[in-house]
Amino acid sequence: MDGFHYDNAILDELGLRNRKGAPETFDFDGFETNLKRLRHDTNGVAVPVFDRPIDLSRASARLIRPETRYILVEGNYLLLGEAPWSGLRPLFDFSIFIDVPRAELELRLVKRWLDLGHSEASARAWVENNDLKNVDLVLASRQRPDFTWHFD
Repeated sequence: MDGFHYDNAILDELGLRNRKGAPETFDFDGFETNLKRLRHDTNGVAVPVFDRPIDLSRASARLIRPETRYILVEGNYLLLGEAPWSGLRPLFDFSIFIDVPRAELELRLVKRWLDLGHSEASARAWVENNDLKNVDLVLASRQRPDFTWHFD
C-alpha cells in the first residue's frame, strides 16, 4: 500500500506533509484500481513500490505476473471502517489483523525513524504527532478481520 503515498510535492501543495501516512495522504483511487486489476487482469499488473530511504514511491517498480497465485496486500488502512477505505474489504479473499500492543508499536516506530537517520527528538516527535494518531484511528475504526493474530 505504501507505494500509493502521494509524492512529497503533492503533500506540500495539499498542506498534508506533516500527516504523511494518514489515510488522506494516499492515492486511494489508484490503489483501489490496482487491486481490481490484480483480481481480473490477465496480462500482469505493474505496481508502485515505496522506497523508504529516499522517501518516495517508485512507479511501476514491481510486476505482478498473471501466474501469481497469492498476493499479500499490507497496509494500515485495509480494514479501516471509514469511507472510502471500507469499500476495499470485498477485494480481499482473507484478511488478517496483527494486533500489537500500542506501546510496542511506539517502540518499533521510533526505532524505524532512528534507523533512517532521524535524531531521537525528531523520531519521537514524528511518532507522537503523526504515527500514533494513525495507530489510534485504525484501532478505533477497523472492520472485523477474518483472523486476528495477537502479538504478545
